[in-house]
Amino acid sequence: MSEPRVLLSLDYEPWFALTRRYDSWRDPDQRRELDGGFTRHALDPILASLGEAKASIYLVGEIADWYPEIPQKIVAAGHELGLHCQLHRPLVDERELSRDLEASAAWRARYQVRGYRAPMVGIREAAYPLLKEAGLMYSSSLYAPSGNLHIRHGLWELPVSTLSISRRPATLVAPRHFSAGLLAGGEVPYGSSFMIGLIPDLILKILERELRTGLSPVIILHPYELIRPEAFLTRLGRDLLTHPLLYPFTLPKSSFLKNLLKNFPVSPLLTYIEETTHA
Repeated sequence: MSEPRVLLSLDYEPWFALTRRYDSWRDPDQRRELDGGFTRHALDPILASLGEAKASIYLVGEIADWYPEIPQKIVAAGHELGLHCQLHRPLVDERELSRDLEASAAWRARYQVRGYRAPMVGIREAAYPLLKEAGLMYSSSLYAPSGNLHIRHGLWELPVSTLSISRRPATLVAPRHFSAGLLAGGEVPYGSSFMIGLIPDLILKILERELRTGLSPVIILHPYELIRPEAFLTRLGRDLLTHPLLYPFTLPKSSFLKNLLKNFPVSPLLTYIEETTHA
């Protein structure tokens, strides 16, 4: 069996992906201008903060189009490069997902991308055959208790971690996203950066407990949580007023990451899957 460790992932996306207000924008120059160079400038300090630790970095593909050096730097630093999507928006429609996978095919092939994280951790069962057909090996697009590695339609699924307060679910069927229904079922999605923003010290204690029981939890962070974009809260003012639940995503988490790396072993998801399936 693989040694327990925290499976650390970053969904590497533009700052404006958080707002959902620009999902319909399709002009690449307009979207790049809106990013304002943030994704390019944030990468080096994030890689520096990771140090020798390795993580899974799920990239929004349009960033690779804007700044080709970004995927190059991620791979050169020894991190796993995964697919988040080509353009960040919900991808629960099969036709839309197929088009997105086709749009990302060239850079995925160049970097031999094997892992996928659905935007907003939202996926349906019909997506798995499409991901497999696109040459991917695994997905991390459900919320579920740590310790689950499942086959979904020929594809591995390694969920983002929840803490099951009542009982562990007998089966996993997509979608299993962050929702009131998930909470009502007795699962706390502590692997989400939403929860990390609200209760970072408690999350570290949960991680310690999970590792002691032999589990390897999966957690998510975002670049704008580690490196603050220019005028971030000002730009998000309207969105925070209308959607206050976005606020925990805006809280800085660099101290959390520093404590995590100081106290726990971490690794990319792909490394864990390869070790576990080989064993």
